[in-house]
Amino acid sequence: MKYSKATNYALHTIVYLALLPAGKTIGVKPLAEVQRVSPSYLSKVLTTLVKGGFIESVTGVNGGYRLIKDSKQVTFLDIIHAIEGSNSMFNCHVEHRPEEQKGCLIEAVMNEAEQKMEQHLSSRTIEDIVKKVDQSMVDSLHAVVL
Repeated sequence: MKYSKATNYALHTIVYLALLPAGKTIGVKPLAEVQRVSPSYLSKVLTTLVKGGFIESVTGVNGGYRLIKDSKQVTFLDIIHAIEGSNSMFNCHVEHRPEEQKGCLIEAVMNEAEQKMEQHLSSRTIEDIVKKVDQSMVDSLHAVVL
């Protein structure tokens, strides 16, 4: 199972924004530098996060992006669904004969596994990560912003 790079950058971006001092914003270029990604690619991820209601874009001299949801309320699953969508990862494309068991037994196993993974991801918040971040990372991010 593999998530897109966009999900990777979205999760990291939300953590970085959660680490900002209250009221501060950060531009796409510094966020891209910290993550070593192209600003144009990250900009598309940021647009999706804005549309999802997780962050906002602030215009002007001190403009940039900031988290608008409490990091204690944002789960990994929330971000994954915003980027990847909420469709099932596995869909059975085999036509089963009527005399066989109802539905696809393989799809049932895959869906059960996906539900367990989603339960775990919905129980983990961005705040869980923020609490574990090394202070040097916080300091380097603040140096870019302040």
